[in-house]
Order: sequence, then structure tokens, then C-alpha cells
Amino acid sequence: MRKSRFSEEQIIGILREQEAGRPTADVCRKHGISGGTFYKWKSKFGGMDVSDAKRLRSLEDENAKLKKLLAETMLDNAILKDVTSRK
Repeated sequence: MRKSRFSEEQIIGILREQEAGRPTADVCRKHGISGGTFYKWKSKFGGMDVSDAKRLRSLEDENAKLKKLLAETMLDNAILKDVTSRK
């Protein structure tokens, strides 16, 4: 997946600008993002603090590692079953 050019802290700052009363179109134009991107960020990061966003990122990373471990284990099990069934 492509790395965003904005960090979580910057995204939350952009969302706070709009919450402070600036029109969404102005905020998007100022930061060079589309309206779709803004609303996608708002659905993911809306109402979060910076610490919440960092916690979310660490949980997503941990979840990805666990999924990878599970996939590798399932592959190993499938290979072992295949080898034992041939004998």
C-alpha cells in the first residue's frame, strides 16, 4: 500500500481546521487534497486525538503481523498434511 504524504498528526490537524468552522472546500484546496480523501480521513480519524491515532496505527501493524504468522502456520500445516497423505 502506498504511504500517505500526510502523517496521522497532520491529518488530525486538517480535520480540526474544518471542525473549527472553515469550509471543507477551502481546507481541501489549502492542503491539496480531494473532497473524497477528506471524507475518508474523517470517517477513519474523526473525533480522534493524536495519541488515539498512534494507538490505531500500532494495533493495525500488530494485526498485520499476526495475520502473516497465521497464514504461514496454515501453509505449513497444509504442506505437512499433503506430505503425510502421500505416504
